[in-house]
Amino acid sequence: MQQALAQRQKLLELREQQKAEKGAKFEPAKLRASTTDPEARAMKMPDGGTRPAYNFEFATTTGSGIVVGVDVTNSGSDCGQLGPMLEQLQERYEELPEAMLVDGGFTTHADIETAHAADVDVYGPIKEEKKQLAEGKNPYERKQRDGDGVAAWRERMGTDAAKVLYRLRASTAEWTNAQARNRGLYQVRVRGQRKVLAVALLYALAHNLARAEALRQARAQAAKS
Repeated sequence: MQQALAQRQKLLELREQQKAEKGAKFEPAKLRASTTDPEARAMKMPDGGTRPAYNFEFATTTGSGIVVGVDVTNSGSDCGQLGPMLEQLQERYEELPEAMLVDGGFTTHADIETAHAADVDVYGPIKEEKKQLAEGKNPYERKQRDGDGVAAWRERMGTDAAKVLYRLRASTAEWTNAQARNRGLYQVRVRGQRKVLAVALLYALAHNLARAEALRQARAQAAKS
């Protein structure tokens, strides 16, 4: 209970900071912390419910389907997670990918600028893109507060090449997440963010072993034909 109360206080301070910086609204009385796992956070689930959970992050190669980056956060949003993943990839492989295909949750201006500074092209949807087009606005042109990285991202996402390339995300990131669920990774039976990360890493190892075998079989079959 003491740990849960301490985590709730941290969450309250974070919400107060977000309110001061961005004007985000929240009701202090509704902030909750789990007594079974204080490090977890209440997150919305596909069934409409809200339960203590963690957010798994997998970075997957488009060519082979190999998981190359793993992280676990207790944030229900992906905002701000692209930068840390790029740092992890740099540390693991001493190089960065040429491009990252991400969903809208990862396309914060700060992360896009971080990627741009590292010569990594971000491909991700522009907020309210269809609405802007319907209103006769150009979502791909530079906005007043855009940095160079964000301006380049907007222009990039307006090209036909970007639209074709972005389709690969469904067969990589979404496919990896679907595979995890198909293999029964709906819940974890440990508590604490560090232990949950260990589960995610073990799953990534098992996934990569299965992919390596599938790739070897595909190569052997191609050699025979």
